[in-house]
Amino acid sequence: MKIKVVNKSKHQLPAYETELSAGMDLRANIDKPVTLKPLERALIKTGLFIELPEGYEAQIRPRSGLAYKHGISIVNAPGTVDADYRGEIGVILVNLSNEDFVINDGERICQMVISKHEKAELLEVDELNETKRGSGGFGHTGK
Repeated sequence: MKIKVVNKSKHQLPAYETELSAGMDLRANIDKPVTLKPLERALIKTGLFIELPEGYEAQIRPRSGLAYKHGISIVNAPGTVDADYRGEIGVILVNLSNEDFVINDGERICQMVISKHEKAELLEVDELNETKRGSGGFGHTGK
């Protein structure tokens, strides 16, 4: 699949870091370092604009290394870039640690996964078919 990209950043295009990677790392495109204090969030721009085909989305997901080592995540994970969006990709990073974290220009801040999706038609009904699980949720099967 080919996706059109306008790159207004100072950095190379995103790429898959390994042969079987599902996501491409996106980099911060900022003029000066941004310090995230504990529990603080910030919108970090990437300088990238994409044109996705109809029926596809770009999912913006946290990087596991940043999450594990520094407590950095994405507030609305996964974020969605819709096929009709033409604005700059921005990432809402949050610092879930107890220490300040500095984001530098060019730092890999998230990963982008291209995913196919379906459109659903909702049919309003008075009741649903029964299942063995029923309405059990939120830990109903135990630890």
